[in-house]
Amino acid sequence: MKSTFTKSLLIASLAIASCSSDDDNMGGEEVIEVTAPVSYVFNRGSETTVSFTGQTQRIAMATELASAMMDFDNSSEALLLNMYANEENPFSDTALNESGKSIKSKVAASAEYFATNTVLSNEIKTKLEGFLSSQVNEVFPNQEVVAEKGVAGQITGVGSTRIRYVSANGLEYNQTFAKSIIGSLMLDQAINNYLSDDVLDQGDNRSNNDDDIVEDGKNYTTMEHKWDEAYGYLYGASQDPTNPNLTLGDDRFLNSYLGQVDEDSDFNGVAANVFDAFKLGRAAIVAKNYEVRDEQAEIIQENLSIVPAVRAVHYLMGGKASIEAEDFGSAFHELSEGYGFVFSLQFTHDPETDAPYFSSSEVNGFIDQMMQGEYGLWDVSPEVLEEISEEIAAKFGFTVAQAVD
Repeated sequence: MKSTFTKSLLIASLAIASCSSDDDNMGGEEVIEVTAPVSYVFNRGSETTVSFTGQTQRIAMATELASAMMDFDNSSEALLLNMYANEENPFSDTALNESGKSIKSKVAASAEYFATNTVLSNEIKTKLEGFLSSQVNEVFPNQEVVAEKGVAGQITGVGSTRIRYVSANGLEYNQTFAKSIIGSLMLDQAINNYLSDDVLDQGDNRSNNDDDIVEDGKNYTTMEHKWDEAYGYLYGASQDPTNPNLTLGDDRFLNSYLGQVDEDSDFNGVAANVFDAFKLGRAAIVAKNYEVRDEQAEIIQENLSIVPAVRAVHYLMGGKASIEAEDFGSAFHELSEGYGFVFSLQFTHDPETDAPYFSSSEVNGFIDQMMQGEYGLWDVSPEVLEEISEEIAAKFGFTVAQAVD
């Protein structure tokens, strides 16, 4: 199976070639050339047309919520749930409280996957709420208790003084929650919502874009804005959002892990693929070349889908090694992250099928395998972790060894 990474490089080169020459214009129609800018800068007149404030705000909300999950002295179940839903002014930043945005409203809410599957969407939202509630009700009371099978509390890795706090079945809820929203919020909204035809071409979007009809009081067309909102879920917290690949890791979510995957020599170039496709696709919208736009959306979908897959295998195999070394403190930390990335696989997008690489039922099957013992992660076998890793890697066309390096 050809890897999605290699395939994306091929699609990118074909897309650029197709929009830079009219030699093969057999149909007699004008070929609209598309040239990507060096930076993500697009203007109408002298004013920018790029805006993704809502995405920046949700990344900030998720950042504060993840930190609050570890604030034993000041956080409560009500506070965490209010931060998730943005109710009762829970954030330290007044602008976030007054934004009208929330994490919960956009979790498992993409037009392509969940518009007609509200039951699954609500199940996912409730599962994430469960992590928040369990952190307060199960872990917080046992802050000074040493964790053991069936008992929540604190645990350290072998040779480490870093204290981790885990549930009775070994889950570090703050890690699992943070990695789960990488898929259910950032990835799902970017590649299954804003880059989908359902959203980009909704209603009169295409004709309005053709005629440069902007939204009321704004300097952008709706189609331009939707593309930028997808961009914002990846780069919304970047120090320089016009050249974000200079400092990948500016948030602790999708941006950070795209950078970590890209640092692996086996996957180096994936970040450039994504950024280049975002630029060229946005330029194609300006040029009204929707074929090139759609090609770039597919490149982004494929390359961003690789991120949770690589990191899931990386953490599952790291947990396997730690279990074999009887280092449960390290194992639970890695497996809690791995759990979240496995959970995120149901939000990936294979352009060939317009479906996730792994369905929700398949993902739940993996998680059930991880947690099936009486004491959850305390009982999971190295063999199970390797089997899951092999299945994930095979689906995406890379090897387990490549993800572990």
